Amino acid sequence: MVEVTLWGSLAAAADNNSKVEIEARNIRELFKRLAERFPALEPLMDRGISVAIDGTIYRDTWSKELPTGAEIYLLPRLAGG
Repeated sequence: MVEVTLWGSLAAAADNNSKVEIEARNIRELFKRLAERFPALEPLMDRGISVAIDGTIYRDTWSKELPTGAEIYLLPRLAGG
């Protein structure tokens, strides 16, 4: 079980939960379980989410293992030019 902090529109899409506990071993499984629990998150995840684990940002490393007790934040990706 990991505790995840959801920022901004992600928290709103998760029924206004800024922190959730999810059973997941890696980022891919985390996204799958979040989408099952909070279907409104799926379109936001499809647009792109950055994952910060203990201060390091992961963007496309979905097999990255989630260490027990890690500080995990999900942030909507910013687009711009």
